[in-house]
Amino acid sequence: MNTKTNDTRQHILNIGYQLVVAKGFTNVGLSELLKTAAVPKGSFYHYFKSKEQFGEALIEDYFEYYLEHVATILIQGTGSGFERLTDYFSRWLEIDDGTCNANKCVVVKLSAEVSDLSEPMREALRNGAYSIVNLIALCIEDGIKDGSITVKDSQLTAQTLYQLWLGASLFYKLSQDLNVLQQALATTKAQLRPAF
Repeated sequence: MNTKTNDTRQHILNIGYQLVVAKGFTNVGLSELLKTAAVPKGSFYHYFKSKEQFGEALIEDYFEYYLEHVATILIQGTGSGFERLTDYFSRWLEIDDGTCNANKCVVVKLSAEVSDLSEPMREALRNGAYSIVNLIALCIEDGIKDGSITVKDSQLTAQTLYQLWLGASLFYKLSQDLNVLQQALATTKAQLRPAF
């Protein structure tokens, strides 16, 4: 693919991402996407065979960016493993105009919506979520080595914490009460340093 082709495809994904985060996948029609992106219908079908394939590409593109961002906090960040993890999860409390940060809401927003609609999209979401869990586990292992985290099983703890935060984010969307996320952060800290 040449640069212009890559740019057009990425432009469609970027516009689609903004629309999907705001409205959900099923509520974004192809005509709205094409109009907002200012591209002809033929351009869409040049890059994506269907809306489902577009959705799968959108999820994969999102995770490619997001995993790099998460790695800079959890793996390349400064401080102990515990400090890096609490820094990462503290960012989940950042609320923009009464809604949670789009970077974490994509999984929350799309998981329930598309998991029964599309097996390829469900797989893309699952693979991305497990990649995040693996980065969390690596950071926990660092914390175990540096003595700032006292759990025994980094993978199980990482999965438990990520599930906690996904659930807390969903409950926050229902309640619009920031205390839900603050409680998740307190639970996370207690989980990483359980009392003996």
